[in-house]
Amino acid sequence: MRSKSTPAVLAAAFAALAAWAVPAGAADAFTDAVQAAYVPYRAALYKTNARAQADSEQAIADTRAQWRALSERYGARPPVPYDRDSEFAATLTKVDEVLARGEAQIKARELAKGHQTLEEVRDLLGELRRRSGVVVFSDHMNAYHEEMEHLVDEGPAQLARPGGMMSLAGQAAVLDYLARRLKHEAPAELARNAEFAGLVEAVQASVAQLRAAVARQDEAAVREAIGKVKSPYSRLFVKFG
Repeated sequence: MRSKSTPAVLAAAFAALAAWAVPAGAADAFTDAVQAAYVPYRAALYKTNARAQADSEQAIADTRAQWRALSERYGARPPVPYDRDSEFAATLTKVDEVLARGEAQIKARELAKGHQTLEEVRDLLGELRRRSGVVVFSDHMNAYHEEMEHLVDEGPAQLARPGGMMSLAGQAAVLDYLARRLKHEAPAELARNAEFAGLVEAVQASVAQLRAAVARQDEAAVREAIGKVKSPYSRLFVKFG
């Protein structure tokens, strides 16, 4: 179920996470290994969404290889702070099962199904980190993604309902808040990266366009803006998410 949180609730939630989180500059070896495996995983999501068969097969094969190596190294010996998580080993197994299912769907040329299957990994890894109080930049990307997908999936239909424009104004405000966090919560090495900065600005600009259309009560412009929020996020995600 996708969240329908207000900006204030989201702010409180992230503040609570931050209070218990491992500092961004003190990542443990397991978290670093997961982030490394996330690179081909992001490519697999991007390529399946783009319906690129050969590239999708290569990306999921690379993801599975990295995940197998990671699981073999850490599955029986979870490092601090994951050593207190009773679900650690089970989660690693679940991730591998999801990747295997996604790979089978990709090889069967069911790229749309494969994409949806692979999305499950985001939630599994996010919950794995949450249980151990670890927050990485990907968590902020995932928070934005959740609200963005809710807007893209349900926003156009909301316009036809009484009070739909007002409801969309609230969703756009949440998305704007989360887009700003993508810049403010970026680790130092990303914040100094000119390409990253440009991609984040494109995400923020797409949300600003949406909010401006909602403020004008321009239904056609709102529909157009909703259709444009996903592309800049996808470009940011595949490279830095």
